[in-house]
Amino acid sequence: MAQNKNNVRMADIAKELGISTVAVSKALNNQKGVSEELRARVKELAEQLGYRSPAQMRRLQGKTDYNIGVLIADNYLGNSDSFYWKLYQEVTARAMKKDCFVLLELLSKDDAQAHRLPKLVTEDKADGLIIIGKPPFDYAKALKNAWHKPIVYLDFYDSDISADSVISNGFYGTFLLTQHLIERGHKDIGFVGTLLATDSITDRYLGYTKAMLEHHLPIRPEWILPDRDPDTGLSIPLQFPKEMPTAFVCNCDFTAAALIDQLKAKGLRVPYDVSVVGFDNYLVSGIHTIPLTTYSVDLHEMAHIAVRAVLKRILGDPWKLGMHVSAGELIDNGSVRDLKRE
Repeated sequence: MAQNKNNVRMADIAKELGISTVAVSKALNNQKGVSEELRARVKELAEQLGYRSPAQMRRLQGKTDYNIGVLIADNYLGNSDSFYWKLYQEVTARAMKKDCFVLLELLSKDDAQAHRLPKLVTEDKADGLIIIGKPPFDYAKALKNAWHKPIVYLDFYDSDISADSVISNGFYGTFLLTQHLIERGHKDIGFVGTLLATDSITDRYLGYTKAMLEHHLPIRPEWILPDRDPDTGLSIPLQFPKEMPTAFVCNCDFTAAALIDQLKAKGLRVPYDVSVVGFDNYLVSGIHTIPLTTYSVDLHEMAHIAVRAVLKRILGDPWKLGMHVSAGELIDNGSVRDLKRE
């Protein structure tokens, strides 16, 4: 097989041996899923052909620029001003400072459900991948098992997968927000967010729960309002209970804005009738709502850590595997009524 050594790809090795590119990848990277006999054959042929990974080729050529893939489920990008677009822009800005290119690919619901790999992976375009926002249908797990290159999860994590992840402090943030409500005299407090839809929402619910338990306040099931379909992640109308609490803790600002709109439609005013707090300190332009008390997330720091992590993995530099939590702060914008002063 005549082959320019500088252009040898995993696909060439796979074709020569009559196996899949995924099998070649697992063999070269000492992953499970191939026999030791096949692993030896793959490595022997790779050595004969002079195969080098894109990262190795850049290093040999003295280059330091890498292609960082970014994968986002398309349901997170309702418009060009969404939270995840902003996070993507922060990642791009940080990568450019490191002389790296960012390649964006959107993940459709059908591709996620079928566990189809992105072109960034199948065409070997990226040296590492950052997934922004948890994809549906256990897609992150399927991708992690199929691809040998570095993957970093941004704004979510999966406890079943050994991977780098960067998240905001959802547990502590909603604990502080709930404490803020309690300190202002609220005892009947609900939570808005679909439990188990994402790890982040569940963590934020647990922060709310901790504050309620510490103050011996009841957590009423009818005051826990789902805000999205757990499979698709798409928003659903909120179903209000007959007896309303005096306040709601929302899992994100977008949900808080939707809640305020639906409360307004029922003739209820925020904060005079119902107090509302959000999470992220990021509202999409065009959403008209009152100034919102929220927990501010440091998007710049999260993007910085994610890019640093994926580059460390690409270069093979020492880096502690695991979850990296970015701190934030409570921002009081007046959407909470102070019952103690009345």
